[in-house]
Amino acid sequence: MANISLHKPVPASDVSAWDLDTDIVIIGFGAAGACAAIEAAEAGSKVALFERNSGSGGASGLSGGEIYIGGNGGTEVQRDAGFEDRTEDFAAYLKMAGGPCVDEAKCDLYAEKSLDHFAWLKAQGVPYRGNYLAGKHIEPTDDSTLIWSGSEAAAPFCDQAKPAPRGHVIQHMGWGGGRPLVDILEAKVRQLGVDVHVDARALGLVQDGEHIVGAVFKIDGKETFVRASKGVILATGGFVMNEEMRRKYCPETFKINDPIGDQDDGTGINLGVGAGGDAIHMDQFFTTCPWTIPEPQASGVFVNVQGQRFINEDCYHGRVSRTMVDQSGGKVYLLLDVAHFSEPAEFARMTIAGTGETWAEVEAELDMTQGTLAATMHFYNKHAKEGRDPLFDKRQPVLTPLDQGPFVALELNFQTSYFSFFTLGGLKTSINGEVLDRTGAPISGLFAAGRCTSGLPAWGHGYSSGMSLADCTFFGRQAGRMAAG
Repeated sequence: MANISLHKPVPASDVSAWDLDTDIVIIGFGAAGACAAIEAAEAGSKVALFERNSGSGGASGLSGGEIYIGGNGGTEVQRDAGFEDRTEDFAAYLKMAGGPCVDEAKCDLYAEKSLDHFAWLKAQGVPYRGNYLAGKHIEPTDDSTLIWSGSEAAAPFCDQAKPAPRGHVIQHMGWGGGRPLVDILEAKVRQLGVDVHVDARALGLVQDGEHIVGAVFKIDGKETFVRASKGVILATGGFVMNEEMRRKYCPETFKINDPIGDQDDGTGINLGVGAGGDAIHMDQFFTTCPWTIPEPQASGVFVNVQGQRFINEDCYHGRVSRTMVDQSGGKVYLLLDVAHFSEPAEFARMTIAGTGETWAEVEAELDMTQGTLAATMHFYNKHAKEGRDPLFDKRQPVLTPLDQGPFVALELNFQTSYFSFFTLGGLKTSINGEVLDRTGAPISGLFAAGRCTSGLPAWGHGYSSGMSLADCTFFGRQAGRMAAG
């Protein structure tokens, strides 16, 4: 009887009989698994795809359907909108966004091949309207294509890489374009004859010597052993739904309370580590309180409980929010004047913490030390009138004085306000999707893609919308091709 565990592969010698036989096993039917399956099947391999839910989707199906694309002069959508996007600028931005966690080889490859990837997505049937939507948006509420989806136009990024909007959103009315994106990819998977198994939970990998040769699943209440002659691809998502793993690797996420994920319980990461893989940057996570981005609220000023600014507020809402969570005191305040205030969206769970005819009155209502917040806003407004921000380099047009009373302070409380989040750490992989061990050598027969890896979106302080889907679709394809040989 085989001893089956996520944390240690089953020796092939313990498998008395194989229930299924294929070339490539893929675990997870989100965008990463779908793209891996398409490439592997088109390369001539027999592919079996296993999903623990009753259908496709994963975290990709919960997303906005936005993919980060640029370089090589720009997509036709970028060029038609008047933006030239050099590959060098695209790669430089990706590397800055990756911060200390960056995988430069992945950034360089994706910047070089991004336009080809865009063409591939369209060839699968992913539709794009082709227009540019100016301004700051979380997602388009209509079927627009191109938006600013990161910190491209904000310091320090804009000083090292020429800004360009790169968020390309599937043509879809309203939010939630990830579901139709996955539907399109699923249709292609099934068209290619991939053997799809749903309600199939991965229990372990099977190893013959140093080579991964299959996987074990629970299907219809029974253990099912599946042999994979060419390899296994992990595409199972992150670990945001696994509190034990979060407590061990990413405890700062317990400051906030709105995880985003599907069955993101770290299964793929545990399988990979058990086989000798290296899990890296496991402390990294993305978070956002998205109310911070709609105009004109983006013109506001954020302060911590000491009344001090801590970021240039024109950055991407995820970078701003991630920096919020670094602040002590369990909350921050968004300061606005009457010219820039509107009622917060109910889902944001923000409250009005203080008001006043002067910033000194707001300061007093917030029980801050006298002269702190008032001094912060005096300094800010003085320089904003001159069109500059000497502390954080916030830029116009978002840089504007807040001097039209009455004034308000909105409280963003880490425990009670809406701070959605997901994990970013995962298995270390090559640019071809091979799972790497601690020496940097590939584990024979084991591949991975998407959020169970540490990929393009590796650093919470540098995330941009569309990077996760860019990473999982592109490197899912890479893994599928590599596994197919």
